[in-house]
Amino acid sequence: MRGGEETLLGIDLGTSSVKVALFDADGRRLAGAQAAYPLDAPHPGWAETSPDAWWAAVCAAVREVTAAADRDVGAVGLSGQMHGLVLVDGRGAPVRPAITWADTRAAGLQPDWARLAPTVLERLGNPFSPGMAGVLLGWLARHEPATLRAAVVALQPKDYLRLRLTGIAATEHTDASATLLYDLTGRAWLTGLAAGLGIDPGLLPPINEAAEIAGPLTADAAADLGLRAGIPVAHGLADAAAAMLGSGLVTPGAVQLTLGTGGQFVTPVAAPAPAAERGIHCFAAETGWYRMAAILGGGLALDWVRRVLGYEWPEFYHLAGRSIGPGAPLFLPHLVGERTPYLRPDLRGAWVGLDLGHDRSDLALAALEGVALALRTAHTALGARSGGDLWLAGGGTTSPPWRGMLADHLGRGLAAVEVPGASARGAALVAGLAVGQVDRAGIAGPLAPARRHVADPRPGSAAQIEERAALWADAVRRSLE
Repeated sequence: MRGGEETLLGIDLGTSSVKVALFDADGRRLAGAQAAYPLDAPHPGWAETSPDAWWAAVCAAVREVTAAADRDVGAVGLSGQMHGLVLVDGRGAPVRPAITWADTRAAGLQPDWARLAPTVLERLGNPFSPGMAGVLLGWLARHEPATLRAAVVALQPKDYLRLRLTGIAATEHTDASATLLYDLTGRAWLTGLAAGLGIDPGLLPPINEAAEIAGPLTADAAADLGLRAGIPVAHGLADAAAAMLGSGLVTPGAVQLTLGTGGQFVTPVAAPAPAAERGIHCFAAETGWYRMAAILGGGLALDWVRRVLGYEWPEFYHLAGRSIGPGAPLFLPHLVGERTPYLRPDLRGAWVGLDLGHDRSDLALAALEGVALALRTAHTALGARSGGDLWLAGGGTTSPPWRGMLADHLGRGLAAVEVPGASARGAALVAGLAVGQVDRAGIAGPLAPARRHVADPRPGSAAQIEERAALWADAVRRSLE
């Protein structure tokens, strides 16, 4: 590659694809690429991915980006899907497929956490979720003990990627805080809890700061990626924390909706603020903490419906601008259970209220409405209200008709953060912080991307939405019985 100012490479390892982007030191995007991989379900409730498929996709996307930009890379930062688990042996090789956040096999372990002392639960600061790494380790201890004996370290998805890049096995606070084995206030592993749950504390990796250098890019990884060896690689962030940084959302008060495979409302807080009783999470940010309300069936549910009904994305999202008439079917988007506010991994999806007069477009419109209603429910549970617009980020929030439906259901004006791939940008900014190329004070100031007001609730829409929301909530309650 040619010289010039060195750039910052952000790699965001998502659930179904990796997004890679190159930025300059001012946070301007120079080039980007994406590569997909499958999410496997070998048994009902399981959701796994091959780490080798991740690596192949990362290599392809990095090569595409660097070829397009033709600029030297000065540092690499990472972001990745939260929760999940990758077990590796002493050679750094996975001992089984990676288990992702969407996996519900460990739902039966909920009593193990429910019986913990209130003081321990307070330190965890988060409700039980079967896709969290600590819970998955507990399941493997019972059902695959030989697998655990073959492993030397338990990693989060982006931490496995860093291992491939640097040969160093570690994690950092934003991902560690989402394992259900972490002291949210003390910022350390609860090793005694792990041991009491039958988990070898020796499997838990060292915890570092997100904006520190983990190590240099190895010669083998550099050859695969088409980069030079020795480039510094930062520890990186969980994807929600990275999206906040990439959007400039670092000051308490504002709320951002990121809609990708799942959907998350996040708001920075000055101190840990657990609220597990409403299915609200509290995790470590790059600095400080944030509260999160999360739904599992965002883009995941919409993509399933789109494929089953045979729609392309533009045509599918265009339906969101259509009015919903009396007697329209309802859609429950809980294909992999739900978090906020139900905390029910056994909750399942459905179309409700079908009759012979309904057609393919009615089913599709119901699916869009169902996800909007799930987001409305999570937003209400979060209870965070700022005086301004709700920030929007993520590839699932770019369609104008869909934005209009979201504004109606959330009852908020919406402001799109003008950055494609906020998590990849956050990963790149962390790399810049680690090497001193980015000024922390500028992240919420000069380096923050522009926000553009894109939607307001339509006058007169509230009454019909309240009526539909009540019908939808009743259908969810019946599905829980």
